[in-house]
Amino acid sequence: MARQDVQPAMHWEKLEESRVHCYLCPWHCRIEPGDLGRCRVRQNIDGELFSLNYHHVIATNVDPIEKKPLFHFMPGSMSFSIACPGCNLQCDFCQNWQISQMPRDKGRIDGQPAGPQTIVAYADRAGCRSISYTYTEPTIYYELAYDTSRIAHDEGLKNCFVSNGYITVKALEAIEPWLDAINVDLKGFTEKFYRDRCGGHLKPVLESLRWLARSRIWLEVTTLVIPGQNDSDQELRDIAGFIAGELGPQVPWHVSRYRPEYQYDQSPPTPMETIENAIAIGKDAGLRYVYGGNTLGHASESTYCPNCGEKVIDRIGFSVRQKRTRDGQCHACGTPIDGVEM
Repeated sequence: MARQDVQPAMHWEKLEESRVHCYLCPWHCRIEPGDLGRCRVRQNIDGELFSLNYHHVIATNVDPIEKKPLFHFMPGSMSFSIACPGCNLQCDFCQNWQISQMPRDKGRIDGQPAGPQTIVAYADRAGCRSISYTYTEPTIYYELAYDTSRIAHDEGLKNCFVSNGYITVKALEAIEPWLDAINVDLKGFTEKFYRDRCGGHLKPVLESLRWLARSRIWLEVTTLVIPGQNDSDQELRDIAGFIAGELGPQVPWHVSRYRPEYQYDQSPPTPMETIENAIAIGKDAGLRYVYGGNTLGHASESTYCPNCGEKVIDRIGFSVRQKRTRDGQCHACGTPIDGVEM
């Protein structure tokens, strides 16, 4: 790509012989002149690192915030969602593989230019209260997210990431003042699962989650439950125990049904009984809020008071049918419901 089509990257340093070290994500790529990073959207051009997808927005949409899913962050509000092609993991079960794996599978970066000012204007015009960086992986279009999030805050909009958590703490620290909420996919709880199914490692994701739990950013966690891969009682207990013990019992856990996609089709769609079992395991671990995902019409889509069990937010799918909290508290017993503008 010509220099006018790319954007100077953040979070990198020069090395000898015009090589560069990218420390945006845990891969810590050392990139030779002319070469791409592992994500395939960052390139060393004449000894400097550039983002190739900054000017390539491949998806925009107005979504309920619940679709992220973020159930405890301004529930019932709308969020302007954007994505650029690419990802720094290669999950063989990816549910959005057509755009997340495009640079790797097809060797191209599609999309249309939409700068930060334009994105914020679209969000304002659509009546959205936030901008979500989602669908692919916001880490690999970090520069666009960073620039947009700062302008969005100035305009009174919130910013949300939907992320695989494969990002360095240094990069999180830099965007923390403008990032208000994040949902992190904790895809499993074994190194083998991350290595074999995702082409990555578990430890960096746990490090990101621990840092996020100590930050000002509202955190929720999602696990796509895949039969025969990460659905054992032990693995689900390990995930739930980690969230409750190290992140906090107030962190919502979304356990979502899998459907065969992309390169992995050896597992059937997740039975509802498996999701119900995961929900029970989460509650037994002490989590206050556990939700079923891709479970249209199931009771687990709604929010219940962790003290008295009263339904405080009635949902079907991504729609809030009734919100019964009072000043962020249960209408029945007065217990505070964790979250933002609950």
